[in-house]
Amino acid sequence: MSESVSGSASAAYSYSHTQHPMLLTRDELLRREDEILAPYAARGSASLGRRYEETPSRFRTPFQRDRDRIIHSTAFRRLEYKTQVFVNHEGDHYRTRLTHTLEVAQISRSIARTLGLNEDLVESIALAHDLGHSPFGHAGEDALNELMRDFGGFDHNLQSLRVVDALEKRYPGFDGLNLSWEIRESIYKHGHGARTIPGEFRPEWRPTLEAQVSDLADSLAYDAHDIDDGLRSNFITLEQLRTVALWREAETDVAGTAPARDAGAKVLVARMVSYLIDRQVRDVCETTHRRLVEHGIDSLERVRSHAGVIVGFSGEMEEKRRELERFLTENLYRHYRALKMNEKAKRFITALFEEYRRQPRQLPPDFTSNIEKDGVERAICDYIAGMTDRFCQDEYRRLFHPFERM
Repeated sequence: MSESVSGSASAAYSYSHTQHPMLLTRDELLRREDEILAPYAARGSASLGRRYEETPSRFRTPFQRDRDRIIHSTAFRRLEYKTQVFVNHEGDHYRTRLTHTLEVAQISRSIARTLGLNEDLVESIALAHDLGHSPFGHAGEDALNELMRDFGGFDHNLQSLRVVDALEKRYPGFDGLNLSWEIRESIYKHGHGARTIPGEFRPEWRPTLEAQVSDLADSLAYDAHDIDDGLRSNFITLEQLRTVALWREAETDVAGTAPARDAGAKVLVARMVSYLIDRQVRDVCETTHRRLVEHGIDSLERVRSHAGVIVGFSGEMEEKRRELERFLTENLYRHYRALKMNEKAKRFITALFEEYRRQPRQLPPDFTSNIEKDGVERAICDYIAGMTDRFCQDEYRRLFHPFERM
């Protein structure tokens, strides 16, 4: 490999027709990270490693390898049939956990690229953040948390870590995906609230900027695309949305252009949802850059020790977002049809949990084998949390409908 590419970032990506073709090995990619990334970004070369030692990949950085393991996991594929807001059979065009996850990854990468952060790390965090989510969205999570109240509770972030650390079975030498420490830390600290952080994940450390970006992108994607699904379902209307300042801003900006005035309603809504995302992403990038400068954040160590959150919205945007989220709570998430779906989902999960608890031998062998170590309730919880909406409904029929095939 030519040593002539060791100069500037632009030189690192220039290929002269007189040069021989290059194989971009892991070491070369890590070197390019050091050249191109901002000083406060996390680097694969400085990763704290994996729980189980493995031979490094020849052509992938640690975080690229993690991303690939997540995408090829069983838990990731199941996200296709797990609810975001609307149950899967309600329609083919509503968001699922999988499409939401991909949207979070896209927004995360856009922000990371603008700020000079590690795109491979932020993408891996985004792709993994919902792996432990239960069927039927937050209704399913609430039901499992109540059922597990006396047995450690249920939190989808902790379950995501449990999935990548133990429940995935893909390698002969260890359980789980054996992801890099930085991704496992980010999963645990994602929206941790008042949860106690164990010493393994350095409670005195603030999350990396990549983890902060993924956390914020999750909320941003959720809000913008729930508007789209809410309009598609007729749970909310354009007239109702016009009471929200951020939507009025989007409508004024989009509808004021000549091409938009001739477009149909579907196109206009699509452009306004896109505007909402772009407007918030720009605000995040500008606000975060300003905070980095104001606080003198010039290294990962300073990110780790900084008392507050660095990645965030401006005060004005935060206020507009709070108004939007209040609107969605009152008009979409508490819509009577949404509440009926949620209550039905809770009944499915509660009935399954109680039946498996009555006779745990109805669980598959992979889960009964964990009962002695984890307890019967946790084994049941793991099984139900891994179900898709469709499988949960089918399993309910198999268990409680007398003429259904086993």
